[in-house]
Amino acid sequence: MVAFVGAIIFFACTKDGSMGSNVPPGKQQVNLYLTDGPGFFDKILIDIKSVKVLIDTCSKNNEHHDGDDDDDEHDSANHCIIWDSLAVKPGVYNLLTLSNGTDTLLANGTIPKGRIIRIKIALGPNNSLVKDSVSYPLNLPPDMHSTIILTLRGGEWDEFEPGKFQLWLDFDGLHSIIRVRDNEFVLRPVIHLFIIRASGGIEGKITPREAFPVISIFNGTDTAFALPRGDGEFKVRGLDAGKYSVFINASNGYQDTTITNVSVSVGKTVDLGTIKLHK
Repeated sequence: MVAFVGAIIFFACTKDGSMGSNVPPGKQQVNLYLTDGPGFFDKILIDIKSVKVLIDTCSKNNEHHDGDDDDDEHDSANHCIIWDSLAVKPGVYNLLTLSNGTDTLLANGTIPKGRIIRIKIALGPNNSLVKDSVSYPLNLPPDMHSTIILTLRGGEWDEFEPGKFQLWLDFDGLHSIIRVRDNEFVLRPVIHLFIIRASGGIEGKITPREAFPVISIFNGTDTAFALPRGDGEFKVRGLDAGKYSVFINASNGYQDTTITNVSVSVGKTVDLGTIKLHK
């Protein structure tokens, strides 16, 4: 009984899927986490069917590659370039449940060792959004062919243990939805890649709730957005180190507020505390 309970606790504490076993020779383990930027909707529902990675097995690591990145995945003469599928739970994901620092393990697997060139996410037909309790189809542009393809250059992955890599996909809901006309929307995914160990974050709490604040975090090169939860708390991850301004756009007669010179450093989250808005 004691041994059985101990095994359960040990399994529950290994979120990254690593059980401490060695990676087989010639292989690598990868974990892909899905998180989300905010959107002005009740729900953003994305139908994910499969996740594949394109691997250059002649490059034995995921470090930055200075050569030609235009690998031809259809070149049958290049035996180094192969596709491999990751384990994924197919289904409809509500992206807006993954905001403010929340994520979920989207896909993982043990694949041949090499440099991962591309990530391909196959979408199903059941994509939609809900706005003001009304559901609308979320159509894909004709050039997408129901797939999202992310091209990597190397150096994106976090090797948290020897031969074990992880990467976060930040699906920017705010910029991925395009309204082409009234009650008609198109999904053109905007996805940012980051790893927690090589980036920083900003969090805090904004009151009162009836100000309906929208948060913009920006500097000369980057811009991120956040919509606080019902309790007013927000969190933004994946920021490069540097100085940022935090602009809070308020409604219902409350005054906008800007906080400047917020210093973000790698591996840390800056807590702005409670920010009270006034009329």
